[in-house]
Amino acid sequence: MLRILLYLISIVTANVVTAAFMPLQFGVFIIPMGTLFIGATFIFRDLVQNKYGRAKTYLFIFTALILSAVVSSLLGDTLMIVAASALSFIISETADTEIYTRLKLPIAWRVFYSGVAGGFLDSVVFVIIGLSPLGAGMLPWEAVPAAIFGQIIAKTIIQMIGALVLNQVYIVKQKQVVAQQ
Repeated sequence: MLRILLYLISIVTANVVTAAFMPLQFGVFIIPMGTLFIGATFIFRDLVQNKYGRAKTYLFIFTALILSAVVSSLLGDTLMIVAASALSFIISETADTEIYTRLKLPIAWRVFYSGVAGGFLDSVVFVIIGLSPLGAGMLPWEAVPAAIFGQIIAKTIIQMIGALVLNQVYIVKQKQVVAQQ
């Protein structure tokens, strides 16, 4: 249950933090503050799937999608931003779920690879549909690549940290199992 709660809280937190704080700018890269929490959602979603299975995970993704859209609307996001967020969410979470399911690797690598793919899709879809002149028009076309790459870099770093932590947790668990034998 804690995994599900962390997953849902990370999604709500990402929406609230993005709405409350100006994006970070590192050189040409633009990174909304909530991006750090979006990276964590992929890790928590993988942990949910690891415990509850793929089918139930899709129920949690649907719940999270509704929760995210409601919170985003309550925070005053435009319909275009809410729609772009929902679209990027469903695409990226589905990709993460399906990649995680199919990889036959240790959990840390599955979390890393599936999260990087999900983060990539989330960044591309949300920036183009939500922020570019095609969507809400918050960014000019020349700023779109920097916004996409900034988010991808931040989400990849979060995935890397999460995978390293999970790897260490599983190493400790394996040592405990061996010691008990």
